[in-house]
Amino acid sequence: MDSIFNILGSKDFDEPPEISSIKKYVFDEFGVKPTVQVREADIVVSVPNAALITTLRLRGPEIKRRCQLDKKLVFRIG
Repeated sequence: MDSIFNILGSKDFDEPPEISSIKKYVFDEFGVKPTVQVREADIVVSVPNAALITTLRLRGPEIKRRCQLDKKLVFRIG
């Protein structure tokens, strides 16, 4: 039986490139750090206010193009 140290020592804790690219885009454009969650069928982006959500929804196609995303984007207030 492996110890927790051995199991966690070989684990890769880097975030997926989709998360990094979305966080960088939102921070560079709006100065806000979003919370990003990658799920099987979509990517959930949470930001603190509705005005920013609306702007991000309008820029959805640009975000998908610049961040090279294939999954559907879902925006939430969080």
